Amino acid sequence: MMNWPYRYHLSSKMKLRRSLYEVLRDQLDGNLMQLALIDSYRNFIRAEEPYPFVQKRELKPRARVAEQEFIYHNHFLIIFCEGTIPSNYKKYIRFFDNNKVTKDSIEKLPYITIHKKYSANLRYFNNPSFNYFIKDMQPVDYALLIQNDPTIKSQNRYMMTHFHVRVDWPIDDATEDMGQNLRYISKELYERGEKYAANLHHKLFENYGFHHSVGGRRTAAVVAAQFLKRMPFISTIYVSSAEARTLTRISERGVSKYVLIKVPVADIARLAREHRMRFDNFVERYMVDMGDDCGVGILHVIYRNSIYSKPPEDGKMRRLRPDYQWLSVHDQLLLPLPSQPEAFPVRYNTIYSTD
Repeated sequence: MMNWPYRYHLSSKMKLRRSLYEVLRDQLDGNLMQLALIDSYRNFIRAEEPYPFVQKRELKPRARVAEQEFIYHNHFLIIFCEGTIPSNYKKYIRFFDNNKVTKDSIEKLPYITIHKKYSANLRYFNNPSFNYFIKDMQPVDYALLIQNDPTIKSQNRYMMTHFHVRVDWPIDDATEDMGQNLRYISKELYERGEKYAANLHHKLFENYGFHHSVGGRRTAAVVAAQFLKRMPFISTIYVSSAEARTLTRISERGVSKYVLIKVPVADIARLAREHRMRFDNFVERYMVDMGDDCGVGILHVIYRNSIYSKPPEDGKMRRLRPDYQWLSVHDQLLLPLPSQPEAFPVRYNTIYSTD
């Protein structure tokens, strides 16, 4: 298992790459929050359908989400790597010449319409239209892969290199990899029996913020996140689920989720007073929509790993205790709208309050 170097361990060149990656990741956070949540909300409004707000209990660790597909909710899986995935891993993260992002390959997709005339530089992150390109490619099955351009060595340039990227690493291998790293098994997944292996499998999903019963993109996100720990660079997985109605972000910093919530008028007034803002100004900066009795805001839930989901300090073998929680809610922030870059997130503890 690769341990990513801290910034102060990096060369000057690698520090520059890390800085660029983190700036672009901040930008991608806002763009994908817009696509996954705000644009989805507007899809429901245009269809004259009520938006299916997530219940607070669904944001608690180990919560099981009711599995129902909401057709108006945007869904996607995006893998964003600081470096470039070596070609010898193609059998696990499947990126080949036939799913490379090119004009010819995109034109073969009958359900994709690019918002403007395609040019080769549209796939580069520094293109002003890159955000629209991601939105155009959102209907593609499986994952979009954004990584450091492997064709140039003299500078750092990020681009969408591949689409329709399947994650084909077996779940058993991902579970075994995690179990060995955390010292719950020594050699192989089934060395302590099938029940023990099943509990480890459940913990793999819990470790990345999901219930073990999820499927599709969320399972692929879990497996990809575990696999990419083998790389000598950091990476970020974004998964937007039409069932969970959330945007989940998995990175070296841990797991967090973005979700639309109803914010009562009384809470909006209180938060505005606490942060010395006028009510109308607070609504303008933080509310996606506003009704008579509540507004619609974006909640960012940050989770923290417990000691049970970290390698033991003494390196000794330990036994899995399934009832012990691997994640806890660390922070809850009401986020400003992506169009309000000067506004700060404000703390809004609501998950454990009464609905």
